[in-house]
Amino acid sequence: MLNEPTVEKLRALRLEAMARVWEEQQRSAEVGGLSFDERFSLLVDAEWLQRENTRFARYVKEARLRLSQACIEDIDYPARRELDRGQIRQLAACRWVHEHQNVLVSGATGTGKTYIACALAHQACRKGYRAAYRRASRLFEELRLARASGTYARLLGKLARLDVLVIDDWALAPLTDEQRRDVHEILEDRHRERATVFASQLPPTKWHEYLGDPTLADAICDRLLHNSHRIVLKGPSRRKEEPTINS
Repeated sequence: MLNEPTVEKLRALRLEAMARVWEEQQRSAEVGGLSFDERFSLLVDAEWLQRENTRFARYVKEARLRLSQACIEDIDYPARRELDRGQIRQLAACRWVHEHQNVLVSGATGTGKTYIACALAHQACRKGYRAAYRRASRLFEELRLARASGTYARLLGKLARLDVLVIDDWALAPLTDEQRRDVHEILEDRHRERATVFASQLPPTKWHEYLGDPTLADAICDRLLHNSHRIVLKGPSRRKEEPTINS
C-alpha cells in the first residue's frame, strides 16, 4: 500500500531513475533475496548513472563539436599514420585537463586532426569537464562581433571558464593585429588555469614565424608550446582513401 506514495514522492523529488528501479523491484521475484542495503544500492546506482548520462549529453551538446560522435575508442592506428597508441591512452585519462596542459595536433589536410581534437574534447566531457569547439576563423569573427557590441570582456570570461577549448583550423590564414591580440588574451586567461587544444596543418615549430609580431609571438608561444602534448599525424589524406571514416 505504501508503494505508490513512495514512487510519487521520488518523482516529486525528481529522482526518476530511483522511482523506475523501485517499481521494477516490486515486480521482480528475485529482489526478495536481496538485503535492504543491496536494494538501496541499486536505487542509488540507477539515479547516479542517469544523472551522469544526462550531464554528459548536456556537456557534449554545449561543446558544439564539429564531430560530435568522435571518441577515443574509434581512433585507429595504421602504421603509416605513426600515431602513438600509448600517448592517446594517456591523454584519455584527462590528466592533461586536470593539470591545465595543452594538446597540439598537427598534420597535413585530411589526416584526422579534427577527429582527434574532438575525440579528446568528447573524452573530457565524459570525465565531467566542460568543453567547447571553435574553428579559428569563427572564433575571431565571434570576438570581433563581441567587441563591436560591447560584450568582448564577457565573451573572454566565458572562454576562460571552459575546462577545454578546442581551436581547429589554426594558422590557415594570416592574422591581423587584432586577432593576434585576441589569441594572446585567450591564452593569458587560460595559461596554467585551463587546457587548450590546437589543431593545425602548420607544424608548431613554425608558429612563431606565423604569428609575425615578435613580442606577441614570444608571449603566445611561451604559453602554448612549453606546456603541451604534441600529436603529429603522418600519411596521406584519409578523406581520399576512406571517405566515410574520420578517425
